Amino acid sequence: MSAIGLEETLNAASRDAALGEVMAQIRERDVRHVYLQYVSVQGRVMGKLIPSRHLDRIAARGMPWTFLSAGGFAQSRHGMPIGPSPEALVEGLLIPDLSTFQVLPWDTDMARVFCDHYHRPDDETRPGAPVLGDSRLNLRRLLSEFEADFDCEVRSGCEPEMSWFPDGEIAMPQISLPPNSGPSYHVGTLETMRSVIKQVTRYGQAMGLDMIQADYEDPGQIEMNFAFGAALATADRLTTYRQICIQVAKEFGMLATFMPKPFSGVMANGCHHHLSLWRDDQCLYEGSDGKLNELGRRSTAGILTHARGMTALVAPTVNSYARYWDVGMFAPSLPTWGLENRQCMVRVLGTRLEYRAPDAACNPYLSHAAIVAAMRHGLEAELSPGPEFVADRPQPECPFDPIPRTLGEALEALRADRVLCDALGPELLETFLDAKTDEWHRACGAVTDFDRAMYLNYIP
Repeated sequence: MSAIGLEETLNAASRDAALGEVMAQIRERDVRHVYLQYVSVQGRVMGKLIPSRHLDRIAARGMPWTFLSAGGFAQSRHGMPIGPSPEALVEGLLIPDLSTFQVLPWDTDMARVFCDHYHRPDDETRPGAPVLGDSRLNLRRLLSEFEADFDCEVRSGCEPEMSWFPDGEIAMPQISLPPNSGPSYHVGTLETMRSVIKQVTRYGQAMGLDMIQADYEDPGQIEMNFAFGAALATADRLTTYRQICIQVAKEFGMLATFMPKPFSGVMANGCHHHLSLWRDDQCLYEGSDGKLNELGRRSTAGILTHARGMTALVAPTVNSYARYWDVGMFAPSLPTWGLENRQCMVRVLGTRLEYRAPDAACNPYLSHAAIVAAMRHGLEAELSPGPEFVADRPQPECPFDPIPRTLGEALEALRADRVLCDALGPELLETFLDAKTDEWHRACGAVTDFDRAMYLNYIP
């Protein structure tokens, strides 16, 4: 099944009514400007700002925007644009997804809407086709095909962790607690972030996120969660949540970061993905005994089978791999599963799966795409997840290869995984590999504080 094209998108029966509702909201709330947002392959939010009175015209015809945006307008070390060549320099159309329109609660003169990228109707090669390098459209396609083939919906929820630094300075927050007591979940440490949490919650609720809980996990680290839902909506909500947090940090004069590992010796910023399959209001992972059934086991097996290849997509930065090297910090590097076992890569919680490998820097459209492709393989091939890993017992041998421990190794593992490569498609895959290979090469050539500490006085 192919993704819906430009003409079908613009002529959808519900689009006129949706546009009417959006324009009415703009008039009622006196919205003056709208961000047309687009998420690059690296997960960065790109966009154009338009006067709101032009939104109806753009919703009907689209906004010209270059395919170079897919690569985040990045350049390689050699000065070449990163994107689906030779189309990187060509213009396509941004088409607003009107269902995502939201007024910004911190400035109600402004609103935003997520957009998808299409070829122009007069494009010589793919007139009106969805842009294959668009990670959001690619996820929409994969989810649509999955739902059609299995008659069920993929639902997910994310647990984004992030670090907050006062006064905009990167320094380990000082915690006044007894030496035998940590800061995790302590009300006193949570109180130090009360104003920030209240503001993030207020903005989140105003932008349609059902904020459900918050906790303080390690020095400076806050996790706030919103309710689960359809996988595409969850990816959109995570993007929105990140933007909210950066806005709140500006208001409080703080530095907020989703960098996976700002410091050694403290917990890294993960983004566990919770997963389940639903038909109507019934979770399809629930067996007759109330526990995970064979469908859930096969989905788990798919994730574990492709865990090595998925790593580059769920841990996409050079810094991501410091999270896996820091032993004892609940970042699993071995593809295992277990009931309520935080040491496992897939933690089974009743009738849902908690995939613990993703970190806070992941592009949620790519992480979900990898998950959907892996689960599909597990279901179609009736794969087995292998033995359960049980805490405090001798562990069985893991039937799956360990995940990569550097970004360079992870990129090679992704290239070798045909299931994942096929799910991304050649243009999206090429853009991701080019961008991340360039990032890895830059890191390999960088001289860091570690280099100086180790080698400045290496020769006596």
